[in-house]
Formats: sequence, C-alpha cells, structure tokens
Amino acid sequence: MDERADPIIAVRGLRNAFGDAVIHEDLELDVRRGEILGVVGGSGTGKSVLMRSIIGLQTPTAGEVHVFGEPTIGREETEAVEIRKRWGVLFQGGALFSTLTVAENVQVPLREFYPDLPMSLLEEIASYKVVMTGLPSEAGPKFPAELSGGMKKRAGLARALALDPELLFLDEPTAGLDPIGAAAFDELTKSLQRTLGLTVFLITHDLDTLYAICDRVAVLADKKVIAVGTIDELLALDHPWIAEYFKGPRGRAAVATQQAHAADAHTNNNARGDEPPRIAGAS
Repeated sequence: MDERADPIIAVRGLRNAFGDAVIHEDLELDVRRGEILGVVGGSGTGKSVLMRSIIGLQTPTAGEVHVFGEPTIGREETEAVEIRKRWGVLFQGGALFSTLTVAENVQVPLREFYPDLPMSLLEEIASYKVVMTGLPSEAGPKFPAELSGGMKKRAGLARALALDPELLFLDEPTAGLDPIGAAAFDELTKSLQRTLGLTVFLITHDLDTLYAICDRVAVLADKKVIAVGTIDELLALDHPWIAEYFKGPRGRAAVATQQAHAADAHTNNNARGDEPPRIAGAS
C-alpha cells in the first residue's frame, strides 16, 4: 500500500460528548498528505476537541481515528509512542513551561522520546530549532515571561518541530497577534511546510490565514464537518454559516487584503523585469 496515496489523517464516525452535551456526532474527515488544512467553526463546535481526539488527548465515545494508517484510539501507551514521534503540536498560546527556558522547552520532547541523548546534542538541536522558527539565537536562554506574544508562539513552534515531524498541529497560532505579526507567522508556517514537506492541521478563526496559506478548509458545524474544500468551493455552497463567515465584512476584508498582496507582488515582479515576455507587435 502506498502511504502517500492515503490520507495522513482519517476520522470516521467520531462522537465526542461531555455528559449530555454532544460536541461531535458521526464526524468524518480526511487530511491529505502535504496539505495545509484549515479547520474553522463557530464557538463551541469543538475544533480543539477534534484535534485532541486525533492526537489522543481526548477519548471519543465512538468512532475511529487513523494517523499514518495506524489507529490512535485505544492504543497502549507503548504502542502509540512511535506514532506520536511523527507529529508535533503547537497548543493555543504556545503552552510553554514557565519555569524552563526556551531552549529547555524545545528539549522536552527530545528528552521524553530519546532520554539517552547527550546534553551537547540536546543543546545543539534546540539552538537550531530556535533559529529555524525566526527567533534570535539569544532567545534560547530566556524564560517565557521575557518573550513577547509572537516570540512565545515561535518558541512553541520550535518545540513542536523538535523531533522533525511529518505532521504538524497548530491550534489558533495567530490568535492575539497584531496583523503584521500574524502575517509573518503565516509566512513562516508556509515556508516551513514547503521546506520540510509537512502536513499541517491548522485550527484558526483568522480569515487572512485561510486565504493566505491553506490549501483546503474544513468547516465544523451541526456537530460534524459539513464541508471540506478550497475557499472557492466553499463559497459555492448554500449554507448560512459558511455564507456569513466567508462573505461577511471580515471575509470581504480578507479578500481585499489578498488582492492587494497579489497586486504588490505583480508590481514588484514587473519592476524586476520578471514579467513574461511579450510577442513583438502585440498590444
């Protein structure tokens, strides 16, 4: 079986409930290898609960989850270790350990899965991951309280990338960032995805992020995934929440922002002489 041809994440018949409150019912979702999948939905639709179900932090009341072709529900801890090594997670706010430095935070998964690594190698890997995510090298010895919000997100991303994962989970990575910082984080995510060949499961409410870097978007509503597709495909659907979300004022603003970026890129290309050659005499 060619693993590349199968979804890297396959969710079937998922049900999550907390007491009488049913969050998901018969939820289905496939995530394709190599894509950035944005996950959106209104408050209370269980976006983070879905992610936690996939990575094994939440036990569903029914359904199946396969990651890398392997089931993740009901596995013994020792059986799940090899799967967990292959993904990284950036939780909301970075979720850094406040009593550890940035470098020590990055070393946490390395110490967990490879306890015999020498300190010199731990420090070298941590230093490399810190710089990879756009932080200055001097950020390594700092504590989370000494970092800005954007730097905390990058430090959390460095930790998520510590084990060179194939699959990256990002939970609201640009929440709380100003527009410039959010755009820079989006660009970093896209650059790392291309360079490292990552598959990215990205929970967000940021329409600019969806338009800028997501290959497809999954919409959570009515306790399930009601649609998955490109933004253009979603806009063609007749669903009130999708229409309100993508065609409302914020959606129109996001479209305008992307059009402005595209126009700027075209202007810059022309200024560098990158415009495609024209046929002599053509108008």
